[in-house]
Amino acid sequence: LTGALGAMIVVSGMIKWFHFYDINLFFLGKLILILTAIQWWRDIARESTFQGNHTLIVITGLRFGMILFIISEIFFFVSFFWAFFHSSLSPAMEIGSMWPPKGINPFNPLQIPLLNTIILLSSGLTITWTHHSILENNFFQASQSLFFTIILGLYFSALQGYEYMEASFTISDAVYGSTFFMATGFHGIHVIIGTTFLMICLMRMLMNHFSKIHHFGFEAAA
Repeated sequence: LTGALGAMIVVSGMIKWFHFYDINLFFLGKLILILTAIQWWRDIARESTFQGNHTLIVITGLRFGMILFIISEIFFFVSFFWAFFHSSLSPAMEIGSMWPPKGINPFNPLQIPLLNTIILLSSGLTITWTHHSILENNFFQASQSLFFTIILGLYFSALQGYEYMEASFTISDAVYGSTFFMATGFHGIHVIIGTTFLMICLMRMLMNHFSKIHHFGFEAAA
């Protein structure tokens, strides 16, 4: 309930920030979300690790919930790709019947976009290394590879922020700016949230919360 309230306040705060340049409501929503996440993760860790409440039936339910969440995320990003291809494959007259629209100077795909793609693929390798190390009960390698994954996630976010600062267009520059910043922005938010989840997993791993047969918290975050 507090998480939903915090999310609503964050969105309302963003609207107020964009229109009235007042960021106070946005920070209030972020504070509520952070406090909710801290207490939620604390309770989940207690229930699964110390109280033994995460039985096989409970974990199965959590797995199905995660599968449904991933399916919803797929449709979420399909909408952004749909908007991009709809606008780029048949550009409207309002943007000069050309793509990118006139006046838009797009990024060179062989520079930061290519580097970020390599970083994402590399993080996929390191997180898979972590999972296999856990299954083999090798938690030294698991913590090492998870640390590398977190570093790659932070590096990706830093490059994404640098790319935004160097952009010659904004979210209000026709449909190109809207689709670019909406798609890459939401993807960047997912990377930041995922990196935060993996940081919590690394802390739990160092505190011996996981075993080779009991590590759903890591699987959900990964």
